Amino acid sequence: MFKVKLFKSPIGAKHNHVATVKGLGLKKIGQIREIIDTPSSRGMVNTVRHLVVAVA
Repeated sequence: MFKVKLFKSPIGAKHNHVATVKGLGLKKIGQIREIIDTPSSRGMVNTVRHLVVAVA
């Protein structure tokens, strides 16, 4: 498992990026979610890597 934090607003981003952020369960800037480490979740994080950051 790993944690991701939304550090930039998805407003103005592509529609599929907004949906990916929502799919990760992130709603507010600064919110941290613990994500199960699977290839699909890593792909989702990679898609929106400009909006989220991995937290130790």
